[in-house]
Amino acid sequence: MGAGHHHGAAAATGGASNRRRLTLAFCLTFLVFLSQLVGSIITGSLALLVDTAHMLTDVIGLLLALTAARLMERPATDTHTWGFRRAEALSASLQALILLAVGVYAMIEGVRRLFEPAELASGTMLIFGIVGLVANVIAMAILAGGRGANLNMRAAFLEVVNDALGSVAVIVSALLIAWFGWERADSIAAILIAVLIVPRTISLLRSSLSVLLEQTPKGLDLADVRTHILGLPHVLAVHDLHITRISSDLPILTAHVTVEAECFTDGHAPEILASLQTCVAEHFPIRIDHATFQLEPEGHGGHDALHGEPGSRDPA
Repeated sequence: MGAGHHHGAAAATGGASNRRRLTLAFCLTFLVFLSQLVGSIITGSLALLVDTAHMLTDVIGLLLALTAARLMERPATDTHTWGFRRAEALSASLQALILLAVGVYAMIEGVRRLFEPAELASGTMLIFGIVGLVANVIAMAILAGGRGANLNMRAAFLEVVNDALGSVAVIVSALLIAWFGWERADSIAAILIAVLIVPRTISLLRSSLSVLLEQTPKGLDLADVRTHILGLPHVLAVHDLHITRISSDLPILTAHVTVEAECFTDGHAPEILASLQTCVAEHFPIRIDHATFQLEPEGHGGHDALHGEPGSRDPA
């Protein structure tokens, strides 16, 4: 039996709001991408070209995020019992991989151009850098309100933040070239963009993969959860305890709980179930509303011992 679920109308409203944010950010980013593409061709700037490539990843990433946001709102069916909630983690993983590829390219090409600097039109670089920065600041403001909603929104916001930092690097390198004629500033700016992209990308990739690989959510200690359940009255053992996430905002728990045999005859079983659900919903840093417990009498031998779950405790 699962605990009460609280995703209903509020989640639907939040999803629609996030979708509007993503749509606005996508349209704005696509227009700026087209302008920067023209600018990178005119100026020959590596920093601007990398920033344009990064802007392309923003366009692709925001399109992925928008598609995932729509999929996540689809209701569950007999075929997809959790709906398409995993689309969030898949989208974030794809965005992270694209960003990582751009970061690696920027690093390699930037180092190469340090030894072979090219002549650049710094004035035009500056114009397109400012246009990119203004657009990204607007996109950041649009997405800021929903960046903590889930991995999908976090990935979209990170895309725009990284590109804003890239635009700053383009502007600084354009000024250095204009003032001092230091054309290697363009290569250094490209490398700095890569340095800013890669660590955040790896962090995002780890977070999305942790959902896809069904790891225990960060902030929850499985041993602590087991110990707390064992501390409840009439509970003798806990086994097959699993805590995973369908999406970043939807943790789920399943467990087999062995209780005193008398609980099934004296009416205690419903009370124990209610205590278990309250325990996991309110006691730990991450609230778990989707909890499924199988209550078993003492001496029951039908559990899945072959799973080899670490730390399982069976009745003595």
